Amino acid sequence: MDTSLSIWNRVISHTVLFKNIISDRDSKFKSALWTDLNNLLGTKLSLSTAYHPQTDGLAERINQTLEDMIRQFCAYGLEFQDLDGFTHYCCKLIPELELSYNTSIHASTETTAAMLEKGLNPKLPVDTLKECLVDIHPTASSFKLLLDKVRNHENKRITYSFEQLNKNGIKVIKPHNSK
Repeated sequence: MDTSLSIWNRVISHTVLFKNIISDRDSKFKSALWTDLNNLLGTKLSLSTAYHPQTDGLAERINQTLEDMIRQFCAYGLEFQDLDGFTHYCCKLIPELELSYNTSIHASTETTAAMLEKGLNPKLPVDTLKECLVDIHPTASSFKLLLDKVRNHENKRITYSFEQLNKNGIKVIKPHNSK
């Protein structure tokens, strides 16, 4: 119970609480820690059946999309060298990929993941850039180009996925729109 209270005090008290948590039958979620946490929070743990993603289709679809994005992101060996000569490798750019995903408008929800989770869209650094007489640091400009490149690549992959679904006779309501 001490660990459960520590998790409550340091993590859960700063996030959203759920009435029901859907999980696979992993032993971690059936442990004494999770039992204590569920009792403490008043949540119900619903266990899904193995290899049946329809139990929580939205979460499974999001996981699949993120896996595809990360795989594509790393497969092309996207690495970026800024004007100061520092090389950024794809693994270190996962937070930027997450930001891109969370601030993109998704076709199924017609809003961003950030809006669904937090109730607002975060103000991005690129949103605050203004035309000015002073020079912007070259690394900041390069970062904006990199973020645009990642968003463009993500949109191409999503468009390709929609095309493949349509090609295979799966009706798609409307294509993905990027913010």
